[in-house]
Amino acid sequence: MHPRYSTEDTIAAIATPPGRGAIGVIKISGDEAKSILQAIFKPAKAHRGLEPRRLYYGFIVDPETGERLDEVLVAYMKAPHSYTREDVVEIYAHSGYINLRKILELVLRMGARLAEPGEFTLRAFLNGRIDLAQAEAIEEVISAKSEVSLKLALKALEGKLSQRINQLKEAILEMLAHVETAIDFPEEDIEILAPHELKKRLKEEVMAEIERLISAQEEGKVFREGLTLVIAGKPNVGKSSLLNALLKEDRAIVSSIPGTTRDFLEELATIGGLPVKLVDTAGLRETEDPIEKVGVERAWQKVRSADLVVFLVSAEAEPDEETETIYKEIESLPHLFVINKIDLTPNYVADWEAFAKSRGISPIKISASQEIGLEELSKAIADKVLSRSFGEVPEVAPNLRQKMALVKAKEGLELALSELEKKEPLPELIAIGLRSALSSLSEITGEVTTEDLLNTIFSRFCIGK
Repeated sequence: MHPRYSTEDTIAAIATPPGRGAIGVIKISGDEAKSILQAIFKPAKAHRGLEPRRLYYGFIVDPETGERLDEVLVAYMKAPHSYTREDVVEIYAHSGYINLRKILELVLRMGARLAEPGEFTLRAFLNGRIDLAQAEAIEEVISAKSEVSLKLALKALEGKLSQRINQLKEAILEMLAHVETAIDFPEEDIEILAPHELKKRLKEEVMAEIERLISAQEEGKVFREGLTLVIAGKPNVGKSSLLNALLKEDRAIVSSIPGTTRDFLEELATIGGLPVKLVDTAGLRETEDPIEKVGVERAWQKVRSADLVVFLVSAEAEPDEETETIYKEIESLPHLFVINKIDLTPNYVADWEAFAKSRGISPIKISASQEIGLEELSKAIADKVLSRSFGEVPEVAPNLRQKMALVKAKEGLELALSELEKKEPLPELIAIGLRSALSSLSEITGEVTTEDLLNTIFSRFCIGK
């Protein structure tokens, strides 16, 4: 490990985010955790000693000056019954940056060092409390952007993904044992496992599941990272009003003057339990205005790169050739056809419905300003994401690093399978492929790691976790 991650030290950090609040927590982990607490904590009532997993009320006192820093509750967790499987102390103080910082500085002065980002979780991993997939899930729980992404992270934290990986490893190990027996005892001429049977088991028990997990990463990415939803259409169809309505706040300037939005505006929202980046774009039309022209070009770039396009038309105006030309560019993309301003007159809703029906699509009718039909639109957005074009919510979803390890494992299996296709397959080459797959799967749970990999993973965590 990098020297800064030395496990011999006692580490400490503020474990709660900065800002005003009732309680702030300082966490200490390591061999000196208990003695540091005893040096700075003065209990309100005398006691025989700090018993594990009990709360004690008292004061943090600077032993050099006798100054009381704060009124606190403290808890001591004795190894290995703690988050890091080391002695851990938690100090529950009044929140506030200055107050917590003074207590932390005192703890550091007593012999602890400031924890690096993710170092508490790194110690939990190194001490065998959690595997690497579960460690990564902790960061995903903290950074979850929606209920669905939180559920995926919690399943990984519970060990659901690790269980799948371990089942795959056990299946490969069993097959590898058969192959290596054939290598070790060639003179016996014993067919331990027929090549066609081995090939069948590899494909059905292992390869199929690895491919499902790789596919699940792509599906899970939408729920972890969110999707980009672009609101597009001609000028003055109500794109900015729809953005404001979905956000439930006024973020975009709304005006009856066509071409008010000349660039794109991006905001984060949760729609149907999904994290969504909403993009309001300039109206799509031909223009000679050089500034608006740049905005229209950027709007098209956003439309073409979007996960989902809400193509908005206004019921105030009837279908025209310009709308048809714009829609031809959009209809091949994942999109929803939405008729806005259904509450206004003149009203051409029936004409727009016919326009949509002639193209085999079902329009959604709304009034963004009156908040009519927004629930139906939100449901349609969620349904579109959950449709086959995007995939369903997977039971477990590997992250990108884990997916790349699965891809490497698949390559190892393909090597073994290609050898099994031959008339006289060589057990040695089959074994190489199986061992490669096994090693790649072990990278996911952390049995096979490098220091650089661990440093990269845990440096993404917040300090105090």
